Amino acid sequence: MRLYANAKINLTLDVRERRSDGYHEVSMIMQSVDVHDVLDIEKNQGDSIILTCDNNTLPCDDSNLIIRAAKALMSHVGRNDGLKMHLSKNIPMAAGLAGGSADAAAALIGINELMGYGLSIDELKSIGAKLGADIPFCIQGGTCLAEGIGEILTPVDPMPDCYIVLVKPPFDVSTKYVYEHLDAIPYDKLTHPDTHKMAMLIKQGSIKGIAAGIGNILEEVTATGYPEILDIKSSLMSYGALGVLMSGSGPTVYALFDDKSKAEDAANGMSSKHNPGDCARNNVYKQVHLCRPTTQGVVIA
Repeated sequence: MRLYANAKINLTLDVRERRSDGYHEVSMIMQSVDVHDVLDIEKNQGDSIILTCDNNTLPCDDSNLIIRAAKALMSHVGRNDGLKMHLSKNIPMAAGLAGGSADAAAALIGINELMGYGLSIDELKSIGAKLGADIPFCIQGGTCLAEGIGEILTPVDPMPDCYIVLVKPPFDVSTKYVYEHLDAIPYDKLTHPDTHKMAMLIKQGSIKGIAAGIGNILEEVTATGYPEILDIKSSLMSYGALGVLMSGSGPTVYALFDDKSKAEDAANGMSSKHNPGDCARNNVYKQVHLCRPTTQGVVIA
């Protein structure tokens, strides 16, 4: 079985408070985009679970969310089946795009289908939530209001079609670093996006309206430590983007366009390390993707 695991962006991301368990309460609009990893799954003799990947920097042991998802699923159904899985990695890693969560979501959906376990989507989301807060959304996909720690999902109207340019600079940002620095800032000193207004803007169907309402409370924290993010935003705006924002805890920045040619120009220009707004460290190329919103988190090929 082959599955496409789609990335996500945040149209809004607001953090409300830190809970006693250390997690943060959030309110955000999450959107699937058609940049995807590919997960191939087949049955294997015996009970061993084998994962390989075309990216040798990604561990394929029990620390990988795909393996953890497979084992959690089998534990839930009381089975101990053998699997061979191969991941073709395309979503930038440690990027604020939920690539690892998307891969785990694909594993849960694919194994459940291939092995005939018969679990519902809600049951798969419940298993996924114990592994990572973004996994339930990646299973459901589309456009959702996410609350709690991100696992309480309410579908909203689909995002209207547009062109999205993703730019992931050649450095990673620790989510722990971002939230620790966020906690050090008084709540009323932060700029809180209006998530419920965004849901209304999406329903109205105007990309320009959506672009004007995007917001991420984590961006000012991450950009303080990594000012290159602001350079990327400025460069993308120079190509005629309607709006630009960092996704998740970063460092990926995305831009919304209603014009295909402008989006293509931006993607081509941002792919070059010589463009005026380049912020590559150590002379390394940025990872750039041109994509569109999609209604699915995981697609069975």
